[in-house]
This record gives sequence, structure tokens and C-alpha cells, in this order.
Amino acid sequence: MATVSDNVMKFFRSSSHPAADSAVPQKLSRRSSGMGEISRLLNSQEGLCILDMGATSASNIRFFTGKGHKNYSEDLLRSSLDPALRSQDGAGNSVVDSKKFLQENLVYPNAQFDIVLCWNLPDYLEESLVKPTIDRLWSMMKPGGYLLAFFHTREAGPDSTCYRYHVTDKDMLEMQEVKFALPGHPASEKQSPRLQRVFNNRHIENLFRDFSSIKFFLTRDAIREVLVVR
Repeated sequence: MATVSDNVMKFFRSSSHPAADSAVPQKLSRRSSGMGEISRLLNSQEGLCILDMGATSASNIRFFTGKGHKNYSEDLLRSSLDPALRSQDGAGNSVVDSKKFLQENLVYPNAQFDIVLCWNLPDYLEESLVKPTIDRLWSMMKPGGYLLAFFHTREAGPDSTCYRYHVTDKDMLEMQEVKFALPGHPASEKQSPRLQRVFNNRHIENLFRDFSSIKFFLTRDAIREVLVVR
């Protein structure tokens, strides 16, 4: 586990994993209403603690620490693909050990974070890990803390590109395609993770049922932004 404060840039919990492919030729931008609301919190308070759920992003580090906040980074999607987490159930199906996954990831004290940037993680994470991960995040967040997550709509399609999001302004994000070698494939065969599922509004509300409030932002790029309060 590692921290980036206003004057420290050492190492990150996610640094044991290679960062998302940096040689992507095209970078896209999108406006984020949810990030805009979080930015108002960032600008009104000092010394907030933020968990960024993705590969280490220099852009995000500069944005958050430049405002005097602490930044933690954890690439949970990549960690979830560790072959050591997989085993076979009684029917011979390959399954992920969610208990072992949470023993090795998201190891933080309770009520540590003011803000969690979940990005599009629930849509790409293994089904059995989604609810346990959200429950762990709930326990790690302070009461009143914000969590921002992006969910694909049914118009997105299973081959939708998986992106890493980099904050460039108060409500602007740069999108960079995520590519890495999937389990069982050679390291040279990097590809974008496949969309695992599409949540409808009722499923999203159920996923965050322990949180105190939820707000939806509809966008034009087949994404629903969801801002929940602990």
C-alpha cells in the first residue's frame, strides 16, 4: 500500500502491476457531471483522502495532490485476473476466490476515504467479486463520503472499449484504452477486457443499497454516471 501526498511520490500499491498500455495512439475526452460534483468537494475542503481505482495515473496524482489532498491508487481489475485467485468448484467450473481476493486487495482501515473513484470497475470485474468489493469500499469510506462509478447502458454492446480515466480539469476526463494480457494468453497478446454485464437502474440501486443516497447522471455515450454517498 502506498500514498501520494503533496510532497511524496514514492510507490503505489498497484506498482507491482504494469500500468495500462501507454502507447495508445488515440486519447478521447469526455465531460463528467459526477466528477464536477466531486470537484466542488475537492475545492471546498482540504486534506481529503482519495482512492483511485485504476492503474497509476500521473494526471490524477497532479490534480488531487495539487489541491492538497492525499491519493491512493489500486488497479483492482488487473489484480482480479491473477491466476492464483482461481480454483475449480464442485462442478469443475473455474471460479475466483473472493475471500482471498479481499485478503490481498483493498487492505485499508475502516472509514479512511472521503472519495472513491470506482470508474467502470463493476462492469468489468468478475461477477462474484462485484458485491464483496462494493461492501468493502463501504466500510473503507467515511460517513458522507462520495463514490463515483460509471455503468454501461444496453446500447454499449459487449465489445465496448474499457477505458482508464484521467482527470484533466474539474469536470473533464481523458479516456485511455486499457489493454493487457488476459489469463491464459501470452504476455504479447494484449487486449481490452471484455464487458462482463450491463446493470439496469434497479440492479445499481441494489448494489449500493447500504449507502445513504444515490444520484444518476445520463450521458450521450452509453454510460450512466452514478454518484453515491456513504
